[in-house]
Amino acid sequence: MTTATIAAAKTPPPPTSAPPPAPVRFRFPEPPQREPDEMTNYIQLHQTGSSYHLIQYLGNPDTTLVTADFWLAYGPRPGTTGLRRPDLLIAFDVNPAAYKATGGYLITEQGKPPDFVMEVASVSTASVDVLQKRVEYAALGIPEYWRFDETGAFHRTKLAGDRLVGDHYEPIPIEELPDGSLQGYSAVLNLYLRWERVQGEQGLLGWYDPETGQHIPTLLDEREARLQAEARAEQERAARLESEARTEEAEARNRELEAELRQLRNG
Repeated sequence: MTTATIAAAKTPPPPTSAPPPAPVRFRFPEPPQREPDEMTNYIQLHQTGSSYHLIQYLGNPDTTLVTADFWLAYGPRPGTTGLRRPDLLIAFDVNPAAYKATGGYLITEQGKPPDFVMEVASVSTASVDVLQKRVEYAALGIPEYWRFDETGAFHRTKLAGDRLVGDHYEPIPIEELPDGSLQGYSAVLNLYLRWERVQGEQGLLGWYDPETGQHIPTLLDEREARLQAEARAEQERAARLESEARTEEAEARNRELEAELRQLRNG
């Protein structure tokens, strides 16, 4: 082996190039605080438990999003047309983990638009809800867009829904029920949405199962069911203890009778 060959053998191989850095995940900026007049959405959707009720009712949380107040956009470019924060967003067959990591709903990331969005009326957003968002949400391909106004003062109607037909929205029929409630059917959710009168012209948002005609299970329903189950369990326990006591009493009486018989035979 020549000197040159030995030197070449001792020469370390050139360093391999470093692996490319992992792509930086796009993340939306933190949403700004809501204006004070926009707190109606909190009262209607969260304080009443509607969001929780829908999460429980609509199914698998691993693939279903029921959320609010985070960004919605077509692609990862904040500031473009379509960047909104719906008061309620529902999407099926999506990736909630990606939504959480991104800090919002990117249609390009999820592979589809959300299935349902709702805006709750406030004085600062009313005209945008009725006009501009209606155009934008249709352009994003969202199948249903609903609006709720507890008094009708801002949207000029208490309950309204639109269904996407082609590239534009068409109104969903709203019917008035005998008790004065207003109701429309969401085909996406397979639920009736209702404006339900509370006092005067004040209303609350309700969600009704078309098969049972009943409101979807609520926190009060769960509490009542739990209390009833606990009451049934206590009744069953009391009945079991009573039965055991009767059995013990009967067995004691049998022992007494057997003792008396033995005495008679031996006497």
